[in-house]
Amino acid sequence: MTFSMIHENYNVRDLDASIAFYQKALGLHEVRRKTAPDGAYIIAFLADDTNTFELELTWLHDHPQKYDLGECEFHLAFRASDFEAAHALHQEMGCICYENEAMGIYFITDPDGYWLEIIPVR
Repeated sequence: MTFSMIHENYNVRDLDASIAFYQKALGLHEVRRKTAPDGAYIIAFLADDTNTFELELTWLHDHPQKYDLGECEFHLAFRASDFEAAHALHQEMGCICYENEAMGIYFITDPDGYWLEIIPVR
């Protein structure tokens, strides 16, 4: 028996703002979308150009308030082919929330406060 990771889900308050963030910050693009017939939810699946793993962004009509992310002790990691350019972009966007220079990594936050780790090619 084998398993393959296919997606990670984040619930978001503003789907359009989140999609725009992920496009600009990480180069992800929407690959498909599901909308409830009654408008109760919209699910957008984002991927990079490899399409091997997707980020599922879920917007719920009846949840306009901020999501409680606890202590944010979880994250999704991205490897940047040009770490310095990525850092410059994220610095310009004002989304860097933590840097660990000793490990050579940093973290950014999306519009809902989810942490995303940025790692250089090693």
